[in-house]
Amino acid sequence: MKALSYDRLTGDGRKAYLILEDGTVFEGTGIGACKNVISEIVFNTSMAGYLEVLTDPSYAGQAVAMTYPLIGNYGICYEDMESRRPWPDGFIVRELSRLPGNFRSEDTIQHFLTEHGIPGICGIDTRALTRILREKGTMNGMITGDEAVAAKTEAVLADIRAYSPRGVVERVSRKEKTVLGEDSAYNGHSNSGRNGSGYRVALLDFGAKDNIARSLLQRGCQVTVYPAYTKAEEVIRDAPDGIMLSNGPGDPKECVEIIEELKKLYETDIPIFAICLGHQLLALAAGGDTYKMKYGHRGANHPVKDLATGRVYISSQNHGYVVDAEKMDSRVAVPAFVNVNDGTNEGLSYVGKNIFTVQFHPEACPGPRDSACLFDRFMKMMEVER
Repeated sequence: MKALSYDRLTGDGRKAYLILEDGTVFEGTGIGACKNVISEIVFNTSMAGYLEVLTDPSYAGQAVAMTYPLIGNYGICYEDMESRRPWPDGFIVRELSRLPGNFRSEDTIQHFLTEHGIPGICGIDTRALTRILREKGTMNGMITGDEAVAAKTEAVLADIRAYSPRGVVERVSRKEKTVLGEDSAYNGHSNSGRNGSGYRVALLDFGAKDNIARSLLQRGCQVTVYPAYTKAEEVIRDAPDGIMLSNGPGDPKECVEIIEELKKLYETDIPIFAICLGHQLLALAAGGDTYKMKYGHRGANHPVKDLATGRVYISSQNHGYVVDAEKMDSRVAVPAFVNVNDGTNEGLSYVGKNIFTVQFHPEACPGPRDSACLFDRFMKMMEVER
């Protein structure tokens, strides 16, 4: 198809192209690293928080298109990072701010992306791109600065269509068990809370955002972070008061070994709170099912309804898969939250267990703190069990 271009280019002057698996080509200007990358193309509707998006490990294996037209205007503040580095394969924006205006700014997106080897493209019509993804569903694409490649798309379409994010949980998870000490840095920057003398929480890191640990630390918890593939026996042997299953990237059904270990944790009486991928993995461990959504939920303004209270939270979300609530045995778990927009499952409450899980991110601040109380609910569960 003919290249689609946008007349305001704000990159570094070199041409760049986004080639979708359906043959659509967008022409723009390159940003970040100068290299080719094939990835799954997704969009995020957040108006702010681009640094949190970039450093969310759940984006590993994906290239993110921001629907808000101006990105980078407040620069990069390293204190706001959600992990030790950015994880997306690529970054796609309409207009990139070259001169951030913010007294906290320490860097520009352009330099940040380049330093971490992430290619991107700006100056394209991200509204048109988003409409394609909404109508046809999430698809793969290539970001390239090679004009010859863009001119002969048929030569690369087979490789683009064949791409699938694989092994992304192992890629983003920490490799060693870590006790978060009072003076320790978490993923490269200081904690906003100290490891306390309260409940001992085992945090299984499937790609955990730092704010999950901070939310526990701020409530006085002692937090031990475990690699994703830790055996259940080790966690149980450490006798935590509660277990936190984190967010993370990829298809939950790919995590076969992790699911087998979660089955063992499910059989214990240890209180469990799970977020996003952790929610999906535990559902699979308990006999449920998941499926891939057409284009997923990625943004900071998704309304979810608490079915127990009728309260509606404004939530931050980032997922392309969802638990199939209709296939969940009601004797095992019942829906606890539902998405107000499309009716998909947003959380489960497990029958006869001290377990509840959510698809959205209560550690994020879109409401700004609508659902932070869910961490307090987890605290009460551990108090009762202790």
